[in-house]
Amino acid sequence: MQIASTPKPPYYAVIFTSIKNLEDNGYGKMADKMVDLVSKQEGFLGFESARDSSFGITVSYWRDLDSIKKWKNNLEHQEAQKMGKEVWYKNYKIRIAKVERDYEL
Repeated sequence: MQIASTPKPPYYAVIFTSIKNLEDNGYGKMADKMVDLVSKQEGFLGFESARDSSFGITVSYWRDLDSIKKWKNNLEHQEAQKMGKEVWYKNYKIRIAKVERDYEL
């Protein structure tokens, strides 16, 4: 695990907070597929993720809002979104924020 390397702000963060059902039902395989796919998306800058058995937070970083929209509309990602709604998640929330400043150790 590592902290995502991001450019100098401004850029955008998509914060995905979820409560997952305990059964896997193909979740792990799809998650790996989405990591591979998103890493090839134009405007994608990186991500950070943490999950215990049910609660998870993933923050993905993007160059601009248009890149986020294109990812949301990606057909394979839409398939994963559908499975999330129907099978994997009890609840989730997505927040999009503009990063104005960052600093690090």
